[in-house]
Amino acid sequence: MTLAEQLGNIGSEVGRAVNWERKNNKEKRESALDRAFELLYLTIEDPKQKNRLKEICRAREILADTFYGNREYGYAPEDLERYFFQYAVAARRRI
Repeated sequence: MTLAEQLGNIGSEVGRAVNWERKNNKEKRESALDRAFELLYLTIEDPKQKNRLKEICRAREILADTFYGNREYGYAPEDLERYFFQYAVAARRRI
């Protein structure tokens, strides 16, 4: 998969987590976040992405801070949903 496809898939899980957070369903939110982090780790380990590790690792760090930390970076869950959505759009356009 391309980086846009991988990050777009991560974005789908982030979107699910945001949705479940709005509905106050912690269990399903956690499941979506687990899948998002798993996909991020797989993307980090993808040898094709070695030149983009800094951005991918920063995305993981911000995702963890937003959902589990003190929001030191100042992002809301909806901000991350919008960030990753751009990759889904790019993947569909095959950019």
